[in-house]
Amino acid sequence: MYQETARLGAFGVALWALCLSAAAQHSVLSFSGKVLDEKGKGIAGVVVNDGVRFTRTDGKGAWSLDSDTTVSKFVSISTPSAYRLPQREGLADGFYVSVGQLAAGGNRHDFRLERRKEASDRFYYIAVSDPQVRDAREMKRWRQEAVVDLKETIDSLKQSREVVGMTLGDLVFDNMGLYPEYKESLRNTGATFFQCIGNHDFDLRYQDLHNMEAGTPVYGEMVYHSYFGPTDYSFNVGKAHIVTMKNINYVSNKKYIEALTGAQLAWLKKDLSHVPEGSLVILNMHASSWNTVEPGGNIRNASALKEVLEGYNVHVFCGHTHFLQNNEVSPTLYEHNIGAACGAWWAGWVNQCGAPNGYMVVDVDGDRLKWHYKGTRRDFGYQFRLYNRGEFTTQSSFVVANVWDWDSACRVVWYEDGKPMGDMERFIDSDEERAAQLKNRAKAPKTGHLFRLMPSDGAKEIRVELTNRFGEVYTQTLRL
Repeated sequence: MYQETARLGAFGVALWALCLSAAAQHSVLSFSGKVLDEKGKGIAGVVVNDGVRFTRTDGKGAWSLDSDTTVSKFVSISTPSAYRLPQREGLADGFYVSVGQLAAGGNRHDFRLERRKEASDRFYYIAVSDPQVRDAREMKRWRQEAVVDLKETIDSLKQSREVVGMTLGDLVFDNMGLYPEYKESLRNTGATFFQCIGNHDFDLRYQDLHNMEAGTPVYGEMVYHSYFGPTDYSFNVGKAHIVTMKNINYVSNKKYIEALTGAQLAWLKKDLSHVPEGSLVILNMHASSWNTVEPGGNIRNASALKEVLEGYNVHVFCGHTHFLQNNEVSPTLYEHNIGAACGAWWAGWVNQCGAPNGYMVVDVDGDRLKWHYKGTRRDFGYQFRLYNRGEFTTQSSFVVANVWDWDSACRVVWYEDGKPMGDMERFIDSDEERAAQLKNRAKAPKTGHLFRLMPSDGAKEIRVELTNRFGEVYTQTLRL
């Protein structure tokens, strides 16, 4: 693995380490610059931070920060909604600068933004979790299945409005040498794609930065940094304030704890202090916080995170678990733990919970969200799966529906030979298709989005009707 890393990125990573080392010789440096528009005019009021300290640009677009470079590795801006998201070939770029680059450039850097021709509060947001490619075979599946499907979806969506993409971590599977090809795979999709770090995106040899000795030239997320920039950052589109954070405390060699540090919670609180209360906040992290079925991957300090988020209309998007679960934490806090692009680690076509390999497409209209889970190689109408009587091993007398994007506002009803029979019964079990893939079925995780019905003797046809929280109706019919 490390031979491949060296072959593909040795020069870039070595240069990165050299710049960091140079910056660390004098730990606290005074950085400054401006945020300018395409005409060279300063933009006032832009939020700038170094991962610890925050400031705003003055009336001429100027900013300055005294940064401890043993802690702060980037200075980044929170792009205002009146300006286009800076990007290069469809990949988010230009909103950050490394402290190594700043030190090499005389401690000064100017950010440049392009004003939007038309302001709009509507855009599409695509959340993709866990590509998690380990080798060439899995990279091929990612590129030929998931990316092809993504591009087709984006081609359609971008005809009406802007599309923003976010990958929710585990871009690769402990193989840093695949970063260049992964990055190449998302160039020019038609969306502006951002990244989030996951537990498999760290260099196995090191702990993450905050666990290493101060001033270290190497640390777990260094290679990720060199390709994708900071792990904690924010930006604005329309009325939405969008935040991405690392919630993996990495202790090397695949060992980690799902958690945010106290310093990160302080960073988030400062970031949100620049956002009016009641605003829509979209928070992206790798690990979930509030799963109730199979909660093993939840972060340790979810309650502290909830406290920081109070006063905002928050939707959290996360992955990590390779199953889909919606968590209605409070009237103003909703967590979408979405299914993985790789499903059950590229083993087949479903996730741990039976949801298809896929991603989430969100229609953002002002401060309101409308979302649909999109199965790879499936159309948007495929929102649940039916198992006929006898097909679901543990429920052999029942017809079973797996409604992966279910929440409490959904209703699942059934008809027998055209006659309405009422609501299906919700139950918790392992999905049949996923369980059948395993040598030991007992190792298949449980899911809470299964429903069952008992047909009458002599019944010939069953129709199941799903009405989601947006009033949209999806139906499937099967012959007994």
